[in-house]
Amino acid sequence: MRSPGTTHGGGAATTLPTRDARKARDAGHARKARRPLPIAATAALCALLVAGCDSAGSTTTAAPGGKITLTVGDYGTFGYKEAGLFDAYMREHPDITIVEHSVEQEADYYPALQTHLASGSGLDDIQAVEVGRIAQVVKKQAAKFVDLGKADGVDRSAFLPWKSQQATTADGHTIGLGTDIGPMAICYRKDLFQQAGLPTDREQVAKLWQGDWAKFVETGKQYQAKAPAGTFFTDSAGGLFNAVVSSSTTQYDSSSGQLDYKNSPTVKTAWDLSTGAIQAGISAGLKQFDTPWFQALANSRFATVACPSWMTAIVADKSGSANKGKWDIAAPPAAGNWGGSFLTVPKAGKHQKEAEALAAWLTAPAQQAKVFTTVGNLPSNLKALGQPEVQNAKLDFFGDTPTGRIYAATAQSIQPTVIGEWDGLVKDTLTNGALLSIEQHQSDPAKAWSNAVKEIDDKVSD
Repeated sequence: MRSPGTTHGGGAATTLPTRDARKARDAGHARKARRPLPIAATAALCALLVAGCDSAGSTTTAAPGGKITLTVGDYGTFGYKEAGLFDAYMREHPDITIVEHSVEQEADYYPALQTHLASGSGLDDIQAVEVGRIAQVVKKQAAKFVDLGKADGVDRSAFLPWKSQQATTADGHTIGLGTDIGPMAICYRKDLFQQAGLPTDREQVAKLWQGDWAKFVETGKQYQAKAPAGTFFTDSAGGLFNAVVSSSTTQYDSSSGQLDYKNSPTVKTAWDLSTGAIQAGISAGLKQFDTPWFQALANSRFATVACPSWMTAIVADKSGSANKGKWDIAAPPAAGNWGGSFLTVPKAGKHQKEAEALAAWLTAPAQQAKVFTTVGNLPSNLKALGQPEVQNAKLDFFGDTPTGRIYAATAQSIQPTVIGEWDGLVKDTLTNGALLSIEQHQSDPAKAWSNAVKEIDDKVSD
């Protein structure tokens, strides 16, 4: 997608905590728990990062009667609670109580958000929006959200340019502040690769498929020929499809932003490679983030997974301590971004100014770096990307794998792409619908594609 911030100086590597530090959370984003920031550290962060802090560290005025409650609606695990950021903010703002309303699956979260936006009620003070949905919100519902580009403590130029642009209307209103991005890599099982006669060193592994996702599929065929009993090369055709599409600058839309997935060469390539992987028997045929997929991680049923930065925490959480040290991370066939989110403030919220201040603070450099070193979500803030604790970060579950360096390097190669209003719908329909029906119900690929097109067309025309 876009280039990260400036390079950093030296510094000791940061080791991310193991899954044993907290209860695992299931979702498209997963994180690990960590102790809250010390009060003194939080006060320093407030002074440095949030415009408008007074000498007492407060950015908000309490509502009559004392404390106010700010609600934050999100999906999966954004890491704010796990990194201790909510607690830190409340200590420095004693008139504020933060309550998080979290839904495990974004596919369940977004329809509910749309219902609340339509009625103008039931909205949280801060609502998260996933990158695949942001264009639709910007195009059709921007008037229902606060322009955060004008909020105190917000500097749009502090974020990756393409990230801010995704949440900005044609007339310059920025309705969302970027949280994380999802530069991709490939997480792979060293032990299973070795048993299948493949190299295990991450540099050598990356060379197996360097520059071409078709080489990734061919590597899968090599793996499957000598695969340990009961294992598959990769987890799902849908995961492969998303990875291929995410690594191209042309995805579901034309350069003018019009939905054009039927004619997209990238979608055709991704579809052909994914259906080819199914036919070659190299996919475990699972739906990502469902219970069987989690169980397959724990039971070592597949050797690779397309692995955007936020996926590392899920792999660590769900693989279990018995598999610690068996996973590694290699560069992908092509750089790409899969995932990432935004924080928005609905105008129907009860405490807009206070919500603006909290959203600005949560997306500031120190907080984004804290989330990354806790749960592995790569920052979208340029300054945070360049901090040593991000660049030098390591995930304890992955041993000495230079997690931060790998993902930061991939982020540097990402090129901007057009994100359209129907991208989330198309992606879900093709992956969790069409491809899954081929994998699990032996549907004819041509028929599955035809059914998916009809379903998409029907929903787009509503």
